[in-house]
This record gives sequence, C-alpha cells and structure tokens, in this order.
Amino acid sequence: MVKLALVAVTMVVFWSPLMGEIHHVPGEFATIQEAIIASVDGDTVLIARGLYVENINFRGRNITVASEFILDHNPETIIATIIDGGSPAATDTGSCVIINSGEDSTAVLEGLTLTNGIGTKWVDEHGAGTYVEGGGILIQYSSPTIRNNHIVGNFAIRVYSNALSAGGGGIRVGDGTPAILNNVVRDNEGLYGGGIVLNYTGGTVRNNVIANNRVYPATSAPTFGGGGIWMTQNFGTNVKVIENNTIYGNSVTGTGGGGFSGKGGGILVSSTNPVIRNNIVWGNTQVLAGPIATIGGAVPLVSFSDIEGGFTGGGNINADPMVSDTSFYLQAGSPCIDTGDSAASYNDPEDPLNTGFAQWPALGSLRNDMGAYGGPGSAVLGSFLITSVIEGDDSILPERTLLRQNFPNPFNPETEIQFRTAEAGNVSLRIYDLLGREVASLFEGHLDAGNHMQRWNAAGQAAGVYFYRLTTGTTTEARRLILLR
Repeated sequence: MVKLALVAVTMVVFWSPLMGEIHHVPGEFATIQEAIIASVDGDTVLIARGLYVENINFRGRNITVASEFILDHNPETIIATIIDGGSPAATDTGSCVIINSGEDSTAVLEGLTLTNGIGTKWVDEHGAGTYVEGGGILIQYSSPTIRNNHIVGNFAIRVYSNALSAGGGGIRVGDGTPAILNNVVRDNEGLYGGGIVLNYTGGTVRNNVIANNRVYPATSAPTFGGGGIWMTQNFGTNVKVIENNTIYGNSVTGTGGGGFSGKGGGILVSSTNPVIRNNIVWGNTQVLAGPIATIGGAVPLVSFSDIEGGFTGGGNINADPMVSDTSFYLQAGSPCIDTGDSAASYNDPEDPLNTGFAQWPALGSLRNDMGAYGGPGSAVLGSFLITSVIEGDDSILPERTLLRQNFPNPFNPETEIQFRTAEAGNVSLRIYDLLGREVASLFEGHLDAGNHMQRWNAAGQAAGVYFYRLTTGTTTEARRLILLR
C-alpha cells in the first residue's frame, strides 16, 4: 500500500455507481483492453491498483473504465493505478487511451493516472493533413466524460513520416462535446497544445488544474503555440466552455508555425468564440502576444477571470492569485476569493456546518472563487502538482522550502533533483516505489539554508513510476518521477 505520509493527497469525489456487469482487472482479465473487449454498453471495467503497461481503446463501448477510486474514494488509489502508454505495439499508435468511435457521455474514464503516452498518427478529418496527437488521451467523433484523473508526463512531440506536426500532449479532442472535469493535466509536452487541444469541438473543461505543460519546436516540424489549451473552430453550434480552471506555469517557445507560433502560454484561441469564465491564467510564458492569444478573428468571451497582464471582459482582474506552491489552493487574502461570477448558479458549495460560507477548498462566502477550487464543482484535486513560478535570484536566501521537479523526466538512467531549504537543519531526500518501499536514500544529514542538488542513478531499477520525498525539520514534500528503459 502507498503510504499516506508519502503521498498525502485528497481528490475530488464523484460517485460513479457500478453499472451493468463488472469486469475486474487483473482478477478476471490480464489486461484492461481484454476487459473492454468483453464489455457491452453500461458495463464497468474495474481496475485494481497497479502499473499497466498498455494502450487502450474504448472501441465504441459506452462503458466506465475506472480504478477502484469509484468505490473507496481513496485518493491513493488514483496515483497507484497507472496506465503507462510508453511501450505501444505500434509506435504510431501511442496514446494511453483512445476514444474515437462515437462514444457518448456515458463512456467514462475515471480515477487513473495516465503517463508516458507518445501520441497517435492521425489524419485530420478537416483536411489539414496528418499529425501526431493525444499523448495521454485521443478523442475523436466522441463525447466522453473524463474526470478525476492525473494526466501527467505525456508527449506529442515525435513527428513520424508524412506527419506535419504533433500536439495535444495531455488530451486531444476533435468533433465532439466531451466533459473534462476535475483532472490534473500537468507536465505534458507538444508542438502545439501542450496540455489540451480542442479541434472543432464544443464541450466543457471545468475545475481542472492545467499546469507546467510545454510547447516547443522540433528540428523538422512547425510549432503552433497554446501551452495550456489550444483551440480552434466549433462542433456545429456547440460552444466551448472553459470554466473554473487554474491554468498556471505553462510555456510556449519557438517559431515556424505562422501566426500561431510562440503565442498563448496559457490559452491560444483560433477561429472560435469560447466562453472563458471564472479562471486563473497566471505564471504562463510565451514569446509573443499574451497568456491568452487570439488569431483568425477569434473573440473569446472572457469574464470574471484573473488574467496576468489583464484581458478585456466584465469582472476580469490582473492580480497575483496567491496560490499555494504545491496544489494551487487559494491562500487567505487571495484576490480570487469571492470574485468569480456573482450569479447564484456559479456559487461555491456551502459548508454544511457554517451556513453562508463556502465549503473548503473554496474559501470565503458562497460567491464563486476564481480557479479550479471554485464554483459548484469545487473539490480537492490533490498534491504532486508543480510549484508556482519563482521569480528573482535563486542565490538569495529562500523564504520557504521548495522541492523542484526532477530533470530530465522521464529519464534513463540518471536524473537531477534540485531543492531549496528555508533554514539550516537536518534534511533527508529518499526515493520510493509505488508500494511505498524505499529504494534509495540520496541524502541524510545537515544542510545550510539555500539551493541544493542531488543526482539519482537508477541503474538496476525496474522501469516505472517512483516518488521522491524531501523531509526537513518543518516540511515534507513529494513528487513523482518516471524511469524509462
């Protein structure tokens, strides 16, 4: 069992009653895909904790594919139930999950960690050419429900023969109206749409943390911007609704993609008019334009959002959102508390023990809080998110302890871990596997306040997901790293 002290996480609870026949993995079926093939509409594929090295496809079935989180509501279950898509049978079909056969909202993916997906070679159905898309999830002609997942460390950066570019590192959606709810989409990479691509879609993206995703140029392919979300065109008359998300620390670099390149570290909007409401868009970086970039005549309706640098729209603000370093919770005094849309339909949930006040993680009164933790869907999303962007000179004595994401990640066989300590004292830095067993101790001893670095050579360790934990006299922080072979 993963130790709670190591992976203290609390996740949103959405009750997903088991429907139809239940197909247990690995109890009845050795692989998730075998269980899917044995399912019919209304069934549930229930996945036990573990690492599943496979790439799955719903194959037109309106079923629930979920971890045991839907039964135990234990946040450890999500981070301990992993689909690793990094070893596909065919290298040009490397998405962790494909949903592309007309599935509707009753097709549900829930409570899983998706990682190491490398995208699928895909002919654009609107004549734009061939691309490699959807590192974590590829959705086409379908409108599934994607909720309570960690979509982390996926890639749409490899351009195969005859492909023009690659994008949608975390999720790629085309020609549908999906519901993407209460997910963590982080540390994914693409040549456009590092986090999410919405291509000719409607649908809802709500209460997600979309963080630390990256768009950058390949040597032989153009890049098209949109670090957090890249979107273009509508699906019929269906409108895109981007609501109560925290879009933070995403980045865009590079040129070579015409009017798209280098733009929209947070969001790039092309030839579509989405509703963007009650969001935090902060700490994102780009070469050109601003964190929300518009091209092709796009006129997004942006309101009641905290946009770094400002953006035209009712209720918008431009102020440091004051989020925590690890999970982007709003801190007391944040200007985003009680400043979202004031309509009652957007209210935060009420604390049953404190009438008139919001239930945590929302804060303040019942009025909507901007960001992922506000609104009717407010819920705790968990830990293992990136730290906030740190400005200034790192040589200055730090004000707080900070554990950085290892680099490179994924890695083979060596990676570097940097951290900062706020005060002198005893420090330990250890590596654990998914069962909470210690596999390496990188440092044990006294350190002065300041910046530090340790390397881990994982030669001899099995490929997979590990955790590294920093413990000082006053804090404990943990992050996830991925060893590839």
